[in-house]
Amino acid sequence: MSIFVYGDNVNTDVIIPARYLVRSDPASLAAHCMEDIDADFAQTVAPGDVVVAGQNFGCGSSREHAPLALRACRVSCVIAKSFARIFYRNAINIGLPILECPEAVDGISPGDRVTADIATGRIENKTTGRVFAARPLPPFVRGIIDAGGLLPWIARAETGASDDGEGAV
Repeated sequence: MSIFVYGDNVNTDVIIPARYLVRSDPASLAAHCMEDIDADFAQTVAPGDVVVAGQNFGCGSSREHAPLALRACRVSCVIAKSFARIFYRNAINIGLPILECPEAVDGISPGDRVTADIATGRIENKTTGRVFAARPLPPFVRGIIDAGGLLPWIARAETGASDDGEGAV
């Protein structure tokens, strides 16, 4: 697992550059994710990796392509000091786990190993042994994320299926 650390005000145009918005296929978006801020991201990100960022992550345009590109890269969680509100909601809508925790961001470095539990808000830096407490996501939000996004969650609800909302990533 790798940690990708970015600063403040990473906007949606950096997460997925506007020149690729003519595409809607998640794999195509993933191939260009973060390329204007980290040219190697799409080639080096692996399932389960974590993105850590500063204040106002996902600011800018309200496009859902940005969290979709990160999810398509199989990022397990984005931990930030804060999120732009529209990105925060779009991330939930497409099923991308996110946690706000300024202390964790300050306590995580590239190369560290990190686990995050969206049900409890517990973030552990396995490298340093430090544990951080983010506000856990509510059960209904965890249900949306566990279902893979809002539309699959609605489909599950319509069929009477349930999810456990456990939320570990």
